[in-house]
Amino acid sequence: MTAPPPPSAGVSEHACARAWAALTAAHARVASQLTAALQRECGLTITDFEILLRLDAGHGAGQRIGDLTGPIRLSQPALSRAVARLAGRGFLTRSGSPADARCVLVTLTPAGRDVLATAAGVHASVINEALLGRISPAEQEVLARVLARVADG
Repeated sequence: MTAPPPPSAGVSEHACARAWAALTAAHARVASQLTAALQRECGLTITDFEILLRLDAGHGAGQRIGDLTGPIRLSQPALSRAVARLAGRGFLTRSGSPADARCVLVTLTPAGRDVLATAAGVHASVINEALLGRISPAEQEVLARVLARVADG
């Protein structure tokens, strides 16, 4: 069995563990506050918000449910259930694709855009208060660059 690669030069295993613990604790804290605020103000879960946000990025064009599974990080059945709940609330529509009868296209409705606009304000407020307001603008820039680099693989 091969040993895992050593941590970056000059960084101890203990420091790696502390950094990971801090990252997961910060995520849990911010996610908890965000979950409570979105539910209280909009009746949405974080997943609901992410789905609406991703659909809004499509600029009105329907998106396949399967195209949302990567960014949303839910199984296909769980995502389908979440989409069905949002459709039931009138926030999006589901329709067949003219190009592929097996495909379901999901589109944001005007009501979905309205609730997303409210939720985006709630999201920004929580993120600013719980995260960005606690670090300097320079640290915010570094954080954004580092996390983008990690997310991009």
